[in-house]
Amino acid sequence: MAFAITGSVATAAHAAPSESELKKQIETASNQLEDITESYNKLNIDLKKTAGDQKALQASLGPAKAKLVVAEAQVNSIAAQAYMQGRVGPMSALLGNQQGGLVEKMSYLEMINRSNQRDIDDYTATTQNFNDRQAALKTTQAKQAAQLKAMDTRKKTIEANIKKLRAMREQAFGSATETGVAGAAGPAPAISGKAGIAVDFAYEQANKPAYYGYGDAGPNTFDCSGLTMAAWAKAGKSLPHNAAAQYSATARISKSQLQPGDLVFYRSLGHVGLYVGGGMIIDASREGEPIKKRSMNIMTPYGYGRVK
Repeated sequence: MAFAITGSVATAAHAAPSESELKKQIETASNQLEDITESYNKLNIDLKKTAGDQKALQASLGPAKAKLVVAEAQVNSIAAQAYMQGRVGPMSALLGNQQGGLVEKMSYLEMINRSNQRDIDDYTATTQNFNDRQAALKTTQAKQAAQLKAMDTRKKTIEANIKKLRAMREQAFGSATETGVAGAAGPAPAISGKAGIAVDFAYEQANKPAYYGYGDAGPNTFDCSGLTMAAWAKAGKSLPHNAAAQYSATARISKSQLQPGDLVFYRSLGHVGLYVGGGMIIDASREGEPIKKRSMNIMTPYGYGRVK
């Protein structure tokens, strides 16, 4: 459900709402924006898979067509011989002047006909399967395109509402961002291996804005899953650009097993951060605010993942 500045929010603006009330409104809209962005990221993954499937289908049709050409040539050859030589023409051509091996030669003719029919049947089935799957893929693509359009509309609405809320906050309190928010994370801890590379990358991104655009994964702006994806890409590991998909792509661990470089998931897989040790994460926390190091207990974690 899209967040809209109407009714009570507008009334609250005239009634000089408290900073905590405005903060809650901004947080609600930001969470909704993050949900839509993560949904977009997942849909983008699905669209790429659909395009890949369709490309594979089109490529698979070539060999089937080649088989049909061979089958048709064989059938045409037999038909032409039958027409020119009479009903026994094909058999005579096979038998020649020798009577030996009659059963074998008749079986050979029958085998040729069966082989042609199998080729034709195989091509027909392959073509029908291709047409059916292509139609299904086109339907899926149309559905995904409609979803993208709807999400883009919702996203623009929420972005506009966040902008209005921040303007209200700045007018009332002189600041459009949360008091005391800073992205500086300090020096990165010494961690060996690929996890150390991922953690170092996350520390380097501190203070960069966490703008929830469509697929932001650096180098200047990130969404939450874009940051964790980019951090582990720096370490040579591939993660999908979606929090829920990253949850599926990582190994399940418990809180007591957390090590720097692990992923911490929140809000029913709507948000993800990179664990950096000492009970802290670095994450792209909210639209318009800097990437920062903060307690992993910002909200109740949904689960934990280790990159395989």
